[in-house]
Amino acid sequence: MHDFLQALGQHSFLQTALMAGLLASLGCGIIGTFVVVKRIAFMAGGIAHSVLGGMGAALYFGLDPVLGALLAAVFAAVLIGLVRLYWNAQEDTLIGAIWAIGMSIGILFISKTPGYSTDLMSFLFGNILLVPHRELWFMAALDLVLVLILALFYRQLLAVTFDEEFARLRGVPVGAFYLLLLCLVAVTVVLLIQVVGLILVIALLTLPAAIAGHYVHSLGSMMVIATLLGGLFTSTGLALSFGPDLPAGPTMILLAGGAYVVSALISRVLQRRRAAYKALKSAS
Repeated sequence: MHDFLQALGQHSFLQTALMAGLLASLGCGIIGTFVVVKRIAFMAGGIAHSVLGGMGAALYFGLDPVLGALLAAVFAAVLIGLVRLYWNAQEDTLIGAIWAIGMSIGILFISKTPGYSTDLMSFLFGNILLVPHRELWFMAALDLVLVLILALFYRQLLAVTFDEEFARLRGVPVGAFYLLLLCLVAVTVVLLIQVVGLILVIALLTLPAAIAGHYVHSLGSMMVIATLLGGLFTSTGLALSFGPDLPAGPTMILLAGGAYVVSALISRVLQRRRAAYKALKSAS
């Protein structure tokens, strides 16, 4: 850790990587909470893996892969949302098909682009150390969009997340806000892909929020704790991977996964103690 801190003060690429992780953690904490509470991780996975098609196409045509990822993510989010709203009977199968088609398109485009093998590994598993400094502004802009939309439509998104039928009775256009929520997931996926890659993105999107959900039940509190945990996992994972020269993305996910398992065990023990205490109190 000492070596990492010393290198952090000397190398700008490490400073950029650390900032990228913290910026991604904001989106991960805010939108990951909705994903966990709404239980739409499978849909988020479909969006994440469809992104490879846009990245591959953008790379092939000489455009910015991140822009291609954003366009593909939003397109996939709207398509998956429409499937969920109007074709519910075959939802899982169709989302799986979109997932597979997006990845296949991306691999085909990347295979025809010079140097595809290196780019493919970077897209799949991420490389936070190679995030260019200019991308920090793009990531900050995406975070700002998430925060502004959440501030404007928090109550509507809250209603759609917890009780769609009640929201519909209150006059909330459930379909429109459901699609908006999936588009916000799409933006967050693009944020996280630059840090951990599309294969690992769902873990970082859901694990911090899931850990927060073990201890608090307020949506706002979950967002704050999940954001802090996301920042802890990305920065600590970056530090731990630096010395032994390990891939940073998988190190972050292993750290988050280990923390989730420990948290789940602690939460279970606490629940049993509370239940035993309540039973003892009622018996007395």
